[in-house]
Amino acid sequence: MTGDTTGDGTDGYQRPPAEVRFAGELERLREDDKGPRPPGWALGLTAARRFIVGEAAAGITRKFVGDTSLIDRALVTLATSRGLMLVGEPGTAKSLLSELIAAAVSGTSTLTVQGGAATTEDQITYSWNYALLVAEGPSTRSLVPAPLLDGMAGGKVVRFEEITRCPLEVQDSLLSPLSDRVLAIPELSGRDAMVFARDGFNVIATANTRDRGVNEMSAALKRRFNFETVFPIADFATELELVEAEAARLLERSGVGVAPRRDVLEVLVTTFRELRSATTEEGRSMDRLSAVMSTAEAVSVAHAVGVRGWFLRGEAGGAADIVECLAGTAAKDSPDDLARLRRYLEQQAPRHEGRQWKALHAARNLLPG
Repeated sequence: MTGDTTGDGTDGYQRPPAEVRFAGELERLREDDKGPRPPGWALGLTAARRFIVGEAAAGITRKFVGDTSLIDRALVTLATSRGLMLVGEPGTAKSLLSELIAAAVSGTSTLTVQGGAATTEDQITYSWNYALLVAEGPSTRSLVPAPLLDGMAGGKVVRFEEITRCPLEVQDSLLSPLSDRVLAIPELSGRDAMVFARDGFNVIATANTRDRGVNEMSAALKRRFNFETVFPIADFATELELVEAEAARLLERSGVGVAPRRDVLEVLVTTFRELRSATTEEGRSMDRLSAVMSTAEAVSVAHAVGVRGWFLRGEAGGAADIVECLAGTAAKDSPDDLARLRRYLEQQAPRHEGRQWKALHAARNLLPG
């Protein structure tokens, strides 16, 4: 029993996959999709694009804020024999975009490999049930498929998160599946020894620019991907709208009974944008934090501000809560970042007008150290 009382499969889950959260929209798009569709795809390119960028008249919500031409190029890439590589700064919604694309193209986004230093090839391709392997020897019964094998056999998109966090030899396990569209299983014999990719199979990988050089991809593997860069949101109003919507959704799921305050979020988003660019709204340069001050981090801080305000005081949270929550964000990479944040609160916050900016400045001593 899952305790689901809503009937939509999401109750009690902190973050259901996109195909569950937006099941109704996907179903409507499939019913209305009369255009050409690449072999093996659940939706055509136009319908998949509508799912991601939204269409208010049809009741399709906007799920990704960014360059819409990037969506077109990404979908076209997946309809070819090239994999799709999404690169960019941390927190620019690369993972969200890969999830949305996989849900639109394949109807599932859960064939996912999370890259890391400890990722092994069998977590990508396949492994064995060793009890059955010892008892019966290698067989399809003792084979345990991993996301890549499942994606190839089922004609689905496989997501490979943070691929450059993996050792080179692990990354290169994708070479044959992406070039020859085949995965060899040498332990088996006959037809079972080769898994041929079905229509619809492809790979979306992500890598953040902060990890560049950690495990640089081989030239051979790079040739099998088309690279697309996901940039931070350039427009203040767009970023504020996104942070407000995402924070409100997270706060509702956390049991917070009030919406985030717009004036508090304006201070928060402005602070993040100035710290991220190391430039004030007036064009003055300032110290750059080594910590990631992304939109995703801004959403996380906005969520924490609302949780603090509601559960500690029964209200929406204010500028003092921003200072308390920013401390954990700024201290991740370098202890010097706390000093830089303190200088920002002391020198730059008073230059802004408004009650919340005054409260932010007044709360600067809440920073630890």
